[in-house]
Amino acid sequence: MRAVHDRLREALHVTREAVIAGDPTETATRDLQLFCHGFCTALTQHHEGEDRELFPTIAAAHPHLRETLRKLEQDHAMIGYLLAGLERAVEQRAGPSELDRHLEGIAAIMESHFGYEERLLLSVLDSLDLRADVHDVFGPL
Repeated sequence: MRAVHDRLREALHVTREAVIAGDPTETATRDLQLFCHGFCTALTQHHEGEDRELFPTIAAAHPHLRETLRKLEQDHAMIGYLLAGLERAVEQRAGPSELDRHLEGIAAIMESHFGYEERLLLSVLDSLDLRADVHDVFGPL
């Protein structure tokens, strides 16, 4: 989990660097769309995999964590909403400052979410009998 979170953090960093560069050429705009789309897709697939594969397995093995898992799923929905806003801004060719505001908001929520998830679930994962493919659970990264 932590390794995937670190790769998602790095993907966000690379995307923000592309935004900050703010090169207005058509090639740079396409590259930025690619970075944003790739980051949004990776983060979405990560959360969908957790919701679909990981959280039900944890809930079955550790029923006392069901409320925590519900809160994490709510975070996933909120982050999904923020990602949709970023994708709309990219499609509308928003300027670098607007795109960076979207990314900054995603970064803040994502970091809080990842920290909370790691604190509460990493020790649980060590003892979990998870029979799903790691890519199905944590996404493509």
